[in-house]
Amino acid sequence: MTASRAEEFEAYVRARTPALLRAAYLLTGDQHLAEDLVNDALIRTHQAWPRLWDGSPEAYTRKIMYHLQISWWRRRRRSPERLTDVPPEPARTARVDEQAQAVTRLVLQDALSRLGARQRAVLVLRYFEDLSESEVAELLGVTVGTVKSQSAKALARLRVIAPHLLDSPTSDRKLR
Repeated sequence: MTASRAEEFEAYVRARTPALLRAAYLLTGDQHLAEDLVNDALIRTHQAWPRLWDGSPEAYTRKIMYHLQISWWRRRRRSPERLTDVPPEPARTARVDEQAQAVTRLVLQDALSRLGARQRAVLVLRYFEDLSESEVAELLGVTVGTVKSQSAKALARLRVIAPHLLDSPTSDRKLR
């Protein structure tokens, strides 16, 4: 790799790592696992950089990240920790809104962890990454119909698992 391409890769990593970490956190539900996932994806992107540097390295990195996560899900068939049905009482301070948002995030994280790998990936890509159905289908290597059906099934399941997310003041009504 030439010096200029190496500098371009370093600039890409500096610019895109925060966004990649956010997406990875939504996929893994854990900050440390998200960091590992992004690191592994960036290693593979670096290896492919000579043929990617003038194309779309972002799409390549994200695709690698999603595929790695699905592989980890398949290998690791253990059940994650579960939240209790009743969240702790919020403190009686001005931080009640922040606490409500944190509780909503935790409930959403738990609800997403109860979905299958494909359904979770489809929801994260569609609603958190804001990709179109065709972009999600291409990224995951499935048909648009599969994306639509998995999305509908996942949303229906989320409505059963965590119906209070629909009424949360911090929800953005995308689950309806």
